[in-house]
This record gives sequence, C-alpha cells and structure tokens, in this order.
Amino acid sequence: MPLNSRQKGAAGEREWAGFVRDTWGVNAYRGRQYHGRDDAPDVVSDLDGLHFEVKRVERLNIHDAWLQCFADATPEQVPTVAFRRNRGEWMLTLKAADAERFAMCLLDGIRGGASAHSAPQPHEVAP
Repeated sequence: MPLNSRQKGAAGEREWAGFVRDTWGVNAYRGRQYHGRDDAPDVVSDLDGLHFEVKRVERLNIHDAWLQCFADATPEQVPTVAFRRNRGEWMLTLKAADAERFAMCLLDGIRGGASAHSAPQPHEVAP
C-alpha cells in the first residue's frame, strides 16, 4: 500500500473517531495509534457491541470492505463500515438485520450504559 494511501487511511480513522466524539458524544480514538498492532480495530469507541471498519477512498468496493469488517468483528459485535469520499459526508453500511442492534448499541453508548434491551446477539455467516 503506498504511503499516501496509508496516510489517507489513518487520517480517515482519526476523522471518523472525531465524528463519533463530536456527533454522538462518545469517546473514540484510532485503534492502531494506541494499540500499535496490525490487528487493532480501525477505531475503538465506548459504543460497546459495534465494530467499525473505516474507509476514506474515492472508489470503494463496499462488499469487500464489509467482508473485511465482518471477518474482524467478534461474534458479539455489529460489523459496520464507515466511509466517505473527499468532501463527502460520512456514510455507514451494515446488514439490515443488524439495524436494531446497531441502534440499541448507539443509544446505550450515548446514554452511557447498557439497557436491558441491548444484549448483543452474535452475527451470522457473511453473505
């Protein structure tokens, strides 16, 4: 991967962490920056139950990105791809079947604690 692509990816991860902090008021930071391992998640946050794969590219193969996210997420996490183009808005991709779990994890994180309704269910096999 060219250095410029790595720098853009790292910048995208920092931007997404900033979006999570500024928009949802939840602690978030770049995973590799603090964990230093290649297997560290792109962004670590207080949104328990969510796994973010962050992409900052002009041409995204969303299926490949989602499969990577799915492979990296634990069975208890909702795999979610956050992505944007230059001068574009952040967008999310997740399985429609995971939308309710995503919403509950997001609300629980914003409220600062888990609710009785948010027990994560393991995700199924990737399509």
